[in-house]
Amino acid sequence: MNRFKIIIYCTLFFAIVSCQSDDTLAAINIQNTTKLSDMIANRTIETGAVIACAASDVNDDAVVHVFYYLEEGATNVRFFETNTTNVDKDDYTSYNELAINSTALFDGFIYQFTRPFAQDQWVIVTFELNGEVKISNPIRTKNNSKPTVWNDEVTINQQVSQMPRFMWEHNANGDNAIYFQVLSTIDYGLLSGTYTYENQFQYYDTSNVVLNITTETPLELTVNNSYKFTLMDVSEDNWVNTVIQSIFVAE
Repeated sequence: MNRFKIIIYCTLFFAIVSCQSDDTLAAINIQNTTKLSDMIANRTIETGAVIACAASDVNDDAVVHVFYYLEEGATNVRFFETNTTNVDKDDYTSYNELAINSTALFDGFIYQFTRPFAQDQWVIVTFELNGEVKISNPIRTKNNSKPTVWNDEVTINQQVSQMPRFMWEHNANGDNAIYFQVLSTIDYGLLSGTYTYENQFQYYDTSNVVLNITTETPLELTVNNSYKFTLMDVSEDNWVNTVIQSIFVAE
């Protein structure tokens, strides 16, 4: 008989990305800074080569977190944005650099830029690797038009010991393209990072995984220990429609 365990709800939703707005950043005019088109001139580039997405903050819709996966050996990470969404998102002359620093999450498997956005814009993240400039697909921020929904609505089936199956509502807030799942320790030590098209994932069964950022075989879960599950529901234009996060006890 299947035995379902309902999650223990997390009272501090994804606290590592929560922050307060910085009004000085909001006032920055990027019009006269380096254009992405100039930065890549006479360089070898690879488009769509940086895995990245963005979400509005859990406590403040004005603040946006831009997450990206930094490949081993990558250097010179840079952040570019447009002043409006009313441009050709693939026209690199529309993107100007904003000199802000990113911070590491999940033991450095994921990094994030954080800044307030007064209006929806397009964002691109780049880095250099093996002599090439790697460029993310354009990310459309929607903190004004469609703020990220944060909730804890996931169920865990622990019929198979130490291999919980996570299940959530498909396309709950519309515009879903892919799901990103992170399983971590309580202090955000990454155990696995995976992408699926399906609205379920089992640790550690990769049969429905379409992209795996975990570089090593994940550790076995310890029975009776608590862990964190985080899900991002990502749209085709790389905006996070929904974030789900909860703590559960492994059986």
